Amino acid sequence: MVSYIIRRILLMIPTVLISTILIFSMIHLIPGDPAAVMLGDTATEAQVELLREKMGLNESYPVQYYRWIKNALQGDLGDSIFAHTPVAEVIRVRAETSIFVALFSMIIIILIGISIGVLSALKYNSFLDQFFMGIAMFGAAIPTFWSGLILMLLFAVNLKWLPTSGFPGVLQTGNLSNFRYLVMPCVALAIPNAALIIRLTRSTMLDVAKEDYVRTAKAKGLTNTKVNIKHILRNALIPVLSALGFTFVGLMSGAVVTENVFALPGLGQLIVQSILRRDYPVIQGIVLFVVLAYMAVNLLIDISFAYLDPRIRYN
Repeated sequence: MVSYIIRRILLMIPTVLISTILIFSMIHLIPGDPAAVMLGDTATEAQVELLREKMGLNESYPVQYYRWIKNALQGDLGDSIFAHTPVAEVIRVRAETSIFVALFSMIIIILIGISIGVLSALKYNSFLDQFFMGIAMFGAAIPTFWSGLILMLLFAVNLKWLPTSGFPGVLQTGNLSNFRYLVMPCVALAIPNAALIIRLTRSTMLDVAKEDYVRTAKAKGLTNTKVNIKHILRNALIPVLSALGFTFVGLMSGAVVTENVFALPGLGQLIVQSILRRDYPVIQGIVLFVVLAYMAVNLLIDISFAYLDPRIRYN
């Protein structure tokens, strides 16, 4: 297992290198000039060229890439063109919201998705199963912005239980009551994703229940509880765990619609603003952060497979 983890980490190095090349190349293909955007339409070509030279944008792409990757290896992602602050600090401030939203949404998704999916599989083809599948289909079809607006209308406007928008933060303020700002966004994000986990858990458990080793376990006299938990659910969790890992990274980096509906200062909103402003250092930093997070989650998922499925062995 240790050798497998070391090999996986070593394989991540060329993957990260290729990712940085793709990130840098695709971002610089975006139409527009940051210097021209900063100075506005009234700026002359000489002023724009002077600012481009000051920011190093007039250098060749290989030189810009080399400077960026060299500084990134030292922990310096550059400075935001518009905020005039280090990119790492900009990402750190915004990442708090995105990480908390993703974390709390995942808790809701796991509690609802796996529990209902297991119950639906155990009650296969019953009224309860059909009811849960209908709810899951309905939840998967609901757009997050619509469910967010409905939750806001009900719990913020009518009942006045929760704040409508924003997130003051918790790490800096130390006020744990600020988590109430994230209740509605997390529920809105969890609804469609929980529906996916419900259906995936149910279908995977039904497929595993048809395997020969399950019939063998039943023939040996094991109770239904032991068979369902130790043999069926444990092996059925492998594809579910993969889906949960990808969902977490997606929630952390791509909840743009929900962040705009609830005015959350997260990474999704930041990257949209940065693209509109042509703030290359911020865009590169966020995408690199997401790539590293995705690879770290993927590594943890692969490692956990060996503990969930005894048939998997890493030499």
